[in-house]
Amino acid sequence: MATATQSKGKAGKEKTTFPKETYMFWYESMQLMRKFEEKCGQLYGMQKIRGFCHLYIGQEACAAGAISALTKEDKWITAYRDHAHPLALGTSPNAVMAELYGKVTGCSKGKGGSMHIFDKERNFFGGHGIVGAQIPLGAGIAFADKYNKNKAVTMCYMGDGAVRQGAFHEALNLAMLWKIPVIFVIENNGYAMGTSVKRTSNVTDLYTLGDAYDMPSEPVDAMNPEDVHEAVARAAGRARNGEGPTLLEFRTYRYKGHSMSDPQKYRSKDEVEEYKQRDPIEVVRQKILDRKMATEKDLEAIDQKILGQVEESVKFAEESPYPDASDALKHTYMQEDYPFILD
Repeated sequence: MATATQSKGKAGKEKTTFPKETYMFWYESMQLMRKFEEKCGQLYGMQKIRGFCHLYIGQEACAAGAISALTKEDKWITAYRDHAHPLALGTSPNAVMAELYGKVTGCSKGKGGSMHIFDKERNFFGGHGIVGAQIPLGAGIAFADKYNKNKAVTMCYMGDGAVRQGAFHEALNLAMLWKIPVIFVIENNGYAMGTSVKRTSNVTDLYTLGDAYDMPSEPVDAMNPEDVHEAVARAAGRARNGEGPTLLEFRTYRYKGHSMSDPQKYRSKDEVEEYKQRDPIEVVRQKILDRKMATEKDLEAIDQKILGQVEESVKFAEESPYPDASDALKHTYMQEDYPFILD
């Protein structure tokens, strides 16, 4: 992917100019996330995917815009709405879909399911089902890089509901105290499960929670990958320079419910439709066409390729075997012959 360049805008502020390669990456990446998640919704209704299932539809720019701002050496960790991040990082759709099916060919060997997607090769550390559990883990991963004098940065995603956890405040305090190279990201889609931010907190500008720790913090229009990229690039620059963490509030929206079992009675159809008018994929698509970076035919070819990838992932998952009972004791410890007591 080509590097973005900086220039001064009319107001004297730095303005990022993104090349064609970046827009095309955003479009293809977000379309893969969208089409994959739409297929997951269908498969869940067919009971092919079971258990909990949280879709990322509408939030794609939160991942795509961040990935274009960081490097392959950087680390990633998130909560249970976790199918899309690894797809954007390059994890095979086959491996993600097989995991959702609980098959042994899945990226977590069929043991994690929807909420526990991992990909060590791409520095994706999950997928965590306990609300807020990934926040201190993200700080710890970043602390290890600081300790080992690496220049890597850790992206630690969480939902707006997770900021009510004590672990959030503990992690922010120590991260700022020790200048840990972590970017804390609140994916604020407006609702913690089915309860709006306004009903759960006196503080609705969630990025201001960083002020208590003197942490650089800012809100981001996360329906736009350009804004996401710029905010993450600034935060990563500070982290790599030894200046420590940043708290970013990604203001985004999910078009589907909290999970597949959510009847969504807490919001109106008009509200959902209003956000769909700002759909991140359509925003990028229109800019590509307006700037003649690609034609309608080019984008249609990308769409067809993605649909083929998604259908192939379903075929792969359907044809893959379930784990054997003996697999239950594998991948728990690095020591392959760990002496489990089985009596």
